Amino acid sequence: MSNKELQALKERYVAAGAASPNEQFADHATNSELWDADGKRMIDFAGGIGVLNIGHRHPKVVNAIKAQLDKLMHTCQTVMSYEGYVRLAEKLSEVAPVKGHAKVMLANSGAEALENAVKIARSATGRNNVICFDGAFHGRTFMTMAMNGKAAPYQTDFGTMPGSVFRAPYPVPYHGITEEEALRGLRMTMKADSPANDTAAIVLETVLGEGGFYPAPTSFLKEIRKICDENGILMIVDEVQCGFGRTGKMFAIEHSGIEPDLMTVAKSMADGMPISAIVGTDKHMDSSGPNSLGGTYTGNPAACAAALAVFDVFKEEDILGKSQRLGEALNQRFTQWQEQFTHVDNVRCLGSMAAFEMVESKDSRKPMPELAAAITKKAKEKGLILLSCGMYGNTLRFLMPVTIEDNILEEGLAIVEESLKEAGA
Repeated sequence: MSNKELQALKERYVAAGAASPNEQFADHATNSELWDADGKRMIDFAGGIGVLNIGHRHPKVVNAIKAQLDKLMHTCQTVMSYEGYVRLAEKLSEVAPVKGHAKVMLANSGAEALENAVKIARSATGRNNVICFDGAFHGRTFMTMAMNGKAAPYQTDFGTMPGSVFRAPYPVPYHGITEEEALRGLRMTMKADSPANDTAAIVLETVLGEGGFYPAPTSFLKEIRKICDENGILMIVDEVQCGFGRTGKMFAIEHSGIEPDLMTVAKSMADGMPISAIVGTDKHMDSSGPNSLGGTYTGNPAACAAALAVFDVFKEEDILGKSQRLGEALNQRFTQWQEQFTHVDNVRCLGSMAAFEMVESKDSRKPMPELAAAITKKAKEKGLILLSCGMYGNTLRFLMPVTIEDNILEEGLAIVEESLKEAGA
């Protein structure tokens, strides 16, 4: 079917809130390229929003899924588990930098991982409250919507959010929130809204994802760790978007040397297959009773097979090294653009988790979301998928596969540069 025919079906049958505004329909893809239903080629700088760090349809992952489908598709692991689930738990326990011996629960999505991390924290501490941060994105289920640090569009139409979720500022000095102010805000939240003896967890993204690709300073993370240790609060880091090699390390928290109590991972964990995990210190992970954690599809055999193959690819193809080198290339190009264009500023690359902002001027730093939107539109017209994000909608973020070919990377960056010029950046 053509894009036009599929769009007509979408308008008739897909709920408006779930329907993509994009009128193209993906047909097939490989590594950093995809083709729509009309045969138009697109370069992918979005990676399914950080899901495809090793590219579309990596052959090793595809073969692992096919082999698993020939053996077993489903049992529900709470009824009868299988090798893939426990082997993947072993792998995650070995690499995750949590405090002490790690154990694992597998789930289906980033949001489900966060939901279960909160359940585990409440069970382990006997406390109820959760403190999150401005700009955070943790998911679209009710608990994670309440945890998000941005109301629209995630909460707007859905009534009252769950209680016992409180918020503190996230340090973004570029937009006026210093680390000192963020810590002062956190302490005020703990004084005015969520005292330590009622707080089960402090939850934060190591690098804000939807909030704008701002890394948390190491000193800030150390202070969060200290506050948690002094008050018996669990530190939960959300590595859903910034994990699995995006920042040049397996997990972004490794840049700081901090060990959280619980960590959530998903997205590029299985190169496109739906799976997520909560990894945490064993005494916390074991705190709730039998059959208290799980779900019908959690840790699906095919998804586990894909995730195990991803681990092999990371080792065999030096994915972390590729991420670091990609980040260096992006930083060099972005810095040139920052010097060249009036409205490009605040270039930042932690590994290949890369972004810059569109602002009125480098002095005012006033966000220009309309310019960011114009650039992504022009890029799409030229055959490039590019996303914006951020509290102000003015950040251009780059999530191309770490495995992107050099010539295709250059082709895509040339399109961005042309789009910047044509949009009047």
